[in-house]
Amino acid sequence: MSIIIIIIILRKRKWHYFEKYSRYQLGWITGGPESFQRRPPTPSTIQLPLLYSSSSPLLKPAPPPEPSRNLSLLPQLRRTLSSPAMADATAALSARSKVQGFLEAACSGDLDALRKLGSALDEDGKGAAAVAAGVRDANKRTALHFAAREGRTEVCQFLVEQLRLPVDTKDDDGETPLIHAARQGRLQTAEYLLGHGADPSIASNMGATALHHAAGIGHIELMKLLLGKGVDVESESDAGTPLVWAAGHGQQEAVKLLLQHNAKPNNETADGITSLLSAVAAGSIPCLEVLIQAGANPNVTAGGATPLHIAADSGNLEMVKCLLLAGGDPNTTDDDGLKPIQVAALRDNLEVVEHLLPLTSPIPGVSNWTVDGIVEYTLSKMAEEKAQVNEAASLKSRQPVEVSPEAKKRSLEAKSRGDDAFRRKDYLIAVDAYTQAIEFDPNEAPLFSNRSLCWLRAGQGERALEDARACRALRPDWAKACFREGAALRLLQRFEEAANAFYEGVQLEPENKELVSAFREAVEEGRRFHGTDKPANGKQSE
Repeated sequence: MSIIIIIIILRKRKWHYFEKYSRYQLGWITGGPESFQRRPPTPSTIQLPLLYSSSSPLLKPAPPPEPSRNLSLLPQLRRTLSSPAMADATAALSARSKVQGFLEAACSGDLDALRKLGSALDEDGKGAAAVAAGVRDANKRTALHFAAREGRTEVCQFLVEQLRLPVDTKDDDGETPLIHAARQGRLQTAEYLLGHGADPSIASNMGATALHHAAGIGHIELMKLLLGKGVDVESESDAGTPLVWAAGHGQQEAVKLLLQHNAKPNNETADGITSLLSAVAAGSIPCLEVLIQAGANPNVTAGGATPLHIAADSGNLEMVKCLLLAGGDPNTTDDDGLKPIQVAALRDNLEVVEHLLPLTSPIPGVSNWTVDGIVEYTLSKMAEEKAQVNEAASLKSRQPVEVSPEAKKRSLEAKSRGDDAFRRKDYLIAVDAYTQAIEFDPNEAPLFSNRSLCWLRAGQGERALEDARACRALRPDWAKACFREGAALRLLQRFEEAANAFYEGVQLEPENKELVSAFREAVEEGRRFHGTDKPANGKQSE
């Protein structure tokens, strides 16, 4: 789970413990620094701009009839295949193939192929340098970006010294070749780029520098190289400073190195995330201990939750003990009025409940001050709250909020970022953007609809359902809102409710084939799910 999710969860605030996912969801996706930003395409998935749309008849001609059975059509077929339009399409596809090959040669380090394809692409005689500068994939990545990412230092040398490619050219994400090299820990390539003028202080569109990525993967030598170039150790990205990145990936040595270079352990992101919170999110006790020794605050609050709440939620008893020894307060309540012991009770983390029991002040209403008594009380309170939330969500109207023109503008900007991320299939980043848009303008039902769809694509049915119902509350007569609710309920295998939601949508738009089809599918899925599927004639199959 990336830092993006931390930000989303803390913005949303009211996702509750009774759901099957964690209340705080503070954690990091394992598997490398691609967690923080969209990973560049691998050589096999270089994205090239379409020269023709996929629906173009030039690219997808109808299959010709078999000549043996339709000999009379052969002259017409020959004319079609030899037409100028078909020739243009063939030439375009050939050029596309050469561009693909050029970028793949940079990835694989094949200098001979790179030179040959560069010459083949130079149809106007402008020279190999002009070709190299102009060849980019759909994300504006050049051959230098791909060579740097794969650690092909010889290719970088050829592109920079012979073809004079700018060393700090940026792609669509604002990333330079140095950032690509740092993300993958390519020390030799990074040394070469820095030696030839690469600026290590350049940040991506998300504010991340090469140091952020080096810290995230814990590459100490690369970090020392970048710090030696005077990179700002407190450079702030959307996901925090390099120290937040290092702590969030459990990179203890990287945390130590950054602290030695005067990184501040209590610096917060705009959403209140600190390096200590990130260490707790990652479940990294070594990082937590280093940060506490450096003076990190064990009682910092983000979105109403303290590190002790998060550790209790995850059930990490050793983390809980470490925080308590550092001065963590077991009696602090979160935004829902819950103490860490109650959070642990809701997650059935009984060892944590037992450890916190003698350290926690009595909670009003809990008559049985035992592990079982606290669990029973907390679950009953959450059940009541869930009922209240469901009742509120079922309301068919909602009072509009006054929105200033500036807030409206910023909401549209955030929506645009969400739309772009959705098209890239970066659903969690899209969720974050739509969340920001909703904060600026909570009156727009399409924002909740869009975020519901993103949660659906991410497999988060409960969250998709919550947003779908918020959308319906804003626009009860919108068929798409019914469709969103039905889709979320289907994902949750609540087929009868899904069918009802789809049917309500069909009543609003009887001609909507997608809704009609979804309604029928939900009915059939419900029958199969409950074992009541029967043949159309009503008889049981033999």
